[in-house]
Amino acid sequence: MASLFNRKPKDDVSFADAMTPRERKAATSLAGIYSLRMLGLFMILPVFSLYAETLDGMTPLLIGVAIGIYGLTQAALQIPFGMLSDRFGRKPIIAIGLVIFALGSVVAAMSDTMAGVIFGRALQGAGAIAAAIMALTADLTREEHRVKAMAVIGGTIGLSFAVALIAGPIINAWIGVDGIFWATAVLAIGGIYVLYKVVPDPGISRFHRDAQPVTSQFKNVLKNPELLRLDAGIFILHMVLTATFVVMPFALRDFAHMESNDHWQIYLPVLMISMAVMVPFIIVAEKRRRIKQIMTGAIVVLAVAEFLLMVDHYSPSSIFFALLIFFIAFNVLEATLPSMIVKTADPHIKGTAMGVYSSSQFLGAFAGGIVGGFVYGAYGISGVFGFCGLALLFWAYLAFTMRNPKYLGSFMINVGEVDEERAKQLVNEIAHIQGVAEVTVIPEDGVAYLKVDNHAVDKKALLAFSKDVTINATEDDAKTASKPEKIVESQ
Repeated sequence: MASLFNRKPKDDVSFADAMTPRERKAATSLAGIYSLRMLGLFMILPVFSLYAETLDGMTPLLIGVAIGIYGLTQAALQIPFGMLSDRFGRKPIIAIGLVIFALGSVVAAMSDTMAGVIFGRALQGAGAIAAAIMALTADLTREEHRVKAMAVIGGTIGLSFAVALIAGPIINAWIGVDGIFWATAVLAIGGIYVLYKVVPDPGISRFHRDAQPVTSQFKNVLKNPELLRLDAGIFILHMVLTATFVVMPFALRDFAHMESNDHWQIYLPVLMISMAVMVPFIIVAEKRRRIKQIMTGAIVVLAVAEFLLMVDHYSPSSIFFALLIFFIAFNVLEATLPSMIVKTADPHIKGTAMGVYSSSQFLGAFAGGIVGGFVYGAYGISGVFGFCGLALLFWAYLAFTMRNPKYLGSFMINVGEVDEERAKQLVNEIAHIQGVAEVTVIPEDGVAYLKVDNHAVDKKALLAFSKDVTINATEDDAKTASKPEKIVESQ
């Protein structure tokens, strides 16, 4: 088995095209755990506002608080949970997070007051397992396949949101919102079973700078104006999404005269069409190097959708059209913003940059609930849509003033154990290789973090600096592995 992982590479530099069975199992099972949790958080989005009318102490503001409060506790605790997983192990911390989430679901299910549901939703968010799941994913995947594994998780989160919008009204017709909360509690406990019975155990858990935040790097990330613009963007995007769905159930019921159990008839075609239509825009953004232009255009289209809802939310057809262009633009932005973070952040601070970005997303959801509830109470449905449109125009200005990103890919080279002096030598030597734009070598990691021009980089020259590495190898992995872990591209 060792010879398969330690043999010298041949002249070709195609690195193990396929993930091993163990890596695929880890990625899909962890994606399932995370997406089921997000499904439980999202499923009440299209139905809660109407359900809240039956709760004691209901006010428009508290409706928004109940919808968005999970974002506050999630943002506050996800990075500490990740740090705790470094100390006490990934699986125990993830299991604790799922238990907290399940408890929050039970509290919300049993509550007949707004205060009780708000407390339950806050507990749901307090089960902040995102960072710990990403760290476990990094433990269980070789570096050249880590981006694929993260993409699987990211894709299932998007899918869980789409399923939640469609399933929420349908399941609500069967078992009600309190039944949805009970169901999510059961799913969370099922996630613990999957965690221990399906997800592989990592041979070694270690810190991954490319996937986890580094506390000493927060200052640099928060001082970077380009990253701050992107963090502000994801904050506004999820603020607008949450605020919109504080009032959307009322618009469909009271103005479009659709029964709440039929709202899925709007959401299903809207989401199916929008996911298909957004694909060409993503291709143009990446392949034609128009990501800033596509992103800015999508923000403007999103604002147009909100203004259309503001002036006409009085029929199913008008709401359908506005939501269609809303979700086309929303899906484009959900795909392009993480790519912009990777292109903008230095490779060795990517984990920290993504941590701040993720926290901004959850804080945006919290702010959207607060703003949506407050504005709805003061100015009605049209006021919420109008506010969202103005917020998006402000974001469009921020996006327009951004610099065009460098179209460089991120690579990592395992350089093995090096001291400070050798690290400086490696920086100088690697920097002279064709296609290499930036190099940072972290001696304690034994890794060189690079930004390269994927079309021009001399991979064979880079290969000369890499060392053989074995991470969590098993007999099953050895049967499918064809190359050692060498150079990693993460785009």
